[in-house]
Amino acid sequence: MLYDKDVTTNFLQGKKLAFIGYGSQGHAQANNLRDSGFDVIVGVRPGKSFDKAKKDGFQVYSVAEAAKKADWVQLLTPDEIMPDVYKEQVAPYLEAGNVLGFSHGFNIHFKEIVPPAGVDVVMMAPKGPGNLCRRTYVEGSGVPALYATYQDASGHAEDLAKEFAKGNGAARAGLLKTTFKEETEEDLFGEQNVLMGGITSLIETGFEVLVEAGYSPELAYFEVDHEMKLICDLIYEGGFAKMYNDCSNTSEYGSYTRGPKVVNAESRAAMKQNLREIQDGTFAKEFMADFRNGFKKLYAYRAEMEKSQLQQVGEELRARMPFVKNEDKYSD
Repeated sequence: MLYDKDVTTNFLQGKKLAFIGYGSQGHAQANNLRDSGFDVIVGVRPGKSFDKAKKDGFQVYSVAEAAKKADWVQLLTPDEIMPDVYKEQVAPYLEAGNVLGFSHGFNIHFKEIVPPAGVDVVMMAPKGPGNLCRRTYVEGSGVPALYATYQDASGHAEDLAKEFAKGNGAARAGLLKTTFKEETEEDLFGEQNVLMGGITSLIETGFEVLVEAGYSPELAYFEVDHEMKLICDLIYEGGFAKMYNDCSNTSEYGSYTRGPKVVNAESRAAMKQNLREIQDGTFAKEFMADFRNGFKKLYAYRAEMEKSQLQQVGEELRARMPFVKNEDKYSD
């Protein structure tokens, strides 16, 4: 792990940084780098994000104008629209000596974007959502980040990536070196099999089993959904050891003896298959094909989720719990 004291070069000073997109990550990174003393502009299409960036005091331009003016172009639009944004509004204005930056390797690794020779291509991937990156920066800390280089035209691409991460506050928490390939494949695997796909499937299945057995939907929600945060917080703070220490012996024993019956050899085989489909590009092709077809599958899955009993019961209960906040004070 590298920290602030380990990042001592100064190649980023004097560069104009253009953040393309002003959503969760764009907002956080633009504000963090500006607060760290760098020259930051924002490139975004007219609308809510454009107005918000203006309100926050940035010079805001169209994407093409920002790309023309910048030495560093940080692409922070959604993965699916990034190739078209790059091709139409960024690529025509890249010059030798520029830096093209990413916070996820998806489009580079799967060749949706093929950068020209003569530019550095780097990545700084915070290991947390944008709102957390901004909040922790303001509080004087940060979230850890990965950094990587894909193309080193200047001979200083790695230094630039580390300096950019430091400016974002990430070196306060720690930097780890990776590659575009490794970050992309691990990130997709984690999202699909554990952090989002795995957890949501586990919660939903547990909820359905309890309700089908005649238990109250409200109690089922509290048991398998609401308490998930409490358990995850303990793991976040001190690993499995702290979680088990803060829970009962009964729950710990049941975890060791029953948990592996749920996430078992069949689950492992499914995870391995999912990983293969990430590695060979099957998932990326499927995802981009659905996007180019109007996201028909994605929107159908989303609609099904929104009308589920779990979602509806949860919304009713959360509305009665004022301590559960559905916003972040640094999100604007």
